[in-house]
Amino acid sequence: MVKMNWATMSSSVTDFTRSMKLEASREITGDYYTRTMSDSPLDVASTNRHAPDWLILSIACIAQFMVVLDVSIVNVALPRMGHDLNFTQSSAQWVVNAYVLTFAGFLLLGGRACDFFGRRRVYITGIILFTLASIGAGVAQTGTQMITIRAIQGIGGAILSPATLTIIVTTFHGPRLPKAIGAWSAVAGAGGAVGGLLGGILTGWASWRWVFFINVPFGIVAGTVAAMYLREMRNRGATTKLDVTGSVLVTGGLASAIYAVVNTTTHAWTSSTTLGWLFLGLALLAAFIFWEAKVASHPLVPFSIFRSRPLTVANLMMFLIGGTFFAMWYFLTYYFQGVLGYGPVKAGFAFFPMAVAIIIGAQISSRLLSRTGVRPLLQIGAVLGTLGFLWISLIKPNDSYAGHILVPSFICAFAMGLLFAPLATAATSGVDRADAGLASGILNTARQVGGSLALAILATIATDVFNHDRVSGSLAAAYTSGYDRVFQISACVTVVAFFVSFALPRNTGRIVTTPADPSPEVSPTYPVETT
Repeated sequence: MVKMNWATMSSSVTDFTRSMKLEASREITGDYYTRTMSDSPLDVASTNRHAPDWLILSIACIAQFMVVLDVSIVNVALPRMGHDLNFTQSSAQWVVNAYVLTFAGFLLLGGRACDFFGRRRVYITGIILFTLASIGAGVAQTGTQMITIRAIQGIGGAILSPATLTIIVTTFHGPRLPKAIGAWSAVAGAGGAVGGLLGGILTGWASWRWVFFINVPFGIVAGTVAAMYLREMRNRGATTKLDVTGSVLVTGGLASAIYAVVNTTTHAWTSSTTLGWLFLGLALLAAFIFWEAKVASHPLVPFSIFRSRPLTVANLMMFLIGGTFFAMWYFLTYYFQGVLGYGPVKAGFAFFPMAVAIIIGAQISSRLLSRTGVRPLLQIGAVLGTLGFLWISLIKPNDSYAGHILVPSFICAFAMGLLFAPLATAATSGVDRADAGLASGILNTARQVGGSLALAILATIATDVFNHDRVSGSLAAAYTSGYDRVFQISACVTVVAFFVSFALPRNTGRIVTTPADPSPEVSPTYPVETT
C-alpha cells in the first residue's frame, strides 16, 4: 500500500508562500487590472504590449498543454512504471491522483496569487516548479518518491494553470475573447488525448521516464519567452494574504476521502479503516467550509462568487463531465494493454483519433459560441457524450479497435472538445475581470476534483465487478465487464449534466447588438443573469 507523504509538499507550499511575500514587500511594477475593466475593454487593448497577441496566446497555451498533458501522459506508462516501481494496479492510480489532488487543492491559491502578485511573476514561478518536479519524477526510484514528487508537481501546476487563463482574459476582449478561449480549450483538451499518444511512443521507444522529461524543453522555452515578452499585470485590489490553511484543509479532506474509497478494494465499507479515513476526510472538508465562511479574513473561496448563476452551473457541469472523461483515458489504457494486448506504442496511437476529435470539437464550439450562446453547445455535447459512452460500454474482450472502439471513442472525445470552451466562457462571463484568476481557479478545481473522485469511485466499481466475474469467466472477460460498467455509469452522469445545463441563462456567451450600434459586439461582460 502506498503511503502519502505530505511533509515535503507542505514544505514546498511554505517556501512558495514565503518567496511570494518577500516579493510583495518590494515594489510591484506593471499594469493593473481592476473591476472597472469590465466596463472598458480598452483598458486592456490600449496598453503598449511587448509582444503580438499570437505570442501571448502561445505562452498561455503551451503552459496549459503541459499541465493537462501530465495528467494523461502517465496513463499509458503506468503498466511498465508499476513493474519498475512495484505498484499494484490499484495503487498505480495514486501516480495520477497525487498530482490531481494537490493540483485541485492548491489551484484556488494559485488563482489568488495570480490576482495579487501578477500574471507574469506567478506564471514564471509555476513553470519553474513544474519543470523541476518533472525532472524529479523522471529520476524517481521508488513508489513513495514518485508519489511525493507528483504531489509537488501538482502544486506547480496549480500555480501555473490559473495564470494561463488570466493572461487570456486580461489580454483579449470583444469578439477575440471567445476565439482565444477556444484555442486555449482546444489545446487543453488535446493535451488529454495527445498525452496517451506521446506516453505510448516515449514508453515504447525510450523509457517511461521520458513521459516526465518531455516537459523540460517545453518549460524552458515557455519560461524564457514569458520572461522576455510577457508584460506584468495584477489586480490592484487583491490582498497580500494567501489562505494556505484553506488549501491544506481542502486538499487533506479530498485526499482522505479518496483514500477511503480506494481502500474499499481491500477493506469493507464498514471496516474501521475505511470509516476512519472517510470520517477524517469529511471532517477536514467541513472544517474547510467553516474556515472559509467564518474565520478566514481573506478566504480562498469567497462563497459570494457563487451568486453568479453561470459560474455555478458551469462548475457543476465541469465537475460531472470532467470526471467521466478523465476516467475514460485511464480505463481505455488498461483495456488496450491488459485485454487487447497492445504494446505502449500501439496503445498510444489508439488515442490519436481522440486528440483530433477534441481539436475539431473545440474549434467548432469556439466558432459557434458567439452566435448560439453557451447552453445549446453544452446540451449537444452532453447528448453526444452519453451516446458515445453507451456505445463504448458494449465492448468485449475480442473486439477490434476499428469496428467497436474507434467511432464511439471519437464521439466521446468530440463531445469533450465541444464542451470545454462553452464551460470556460460561462464560468468567466458572470464575474469581473478582476476576479479572473479566482474564477479560472474554481473552474479548474471543479474539473480536477471531479476527475479524482470519479477515478477513485469508478476504479473501485470496476474492481468489484472484476472480482465478482472472474470466478465464472476469464480474466479478460472479467476486466472488460468492469470497464463496461464504468462506461455505463459515465453515460448516466452525462445525462445528469444535460439536465443541469438548463439552469444556465439562455443568452450566456451570445453576442448581442444594441439599437444605437447595429454592428455586433460582445458585451464586456456577457449578458447573464446572476440570481
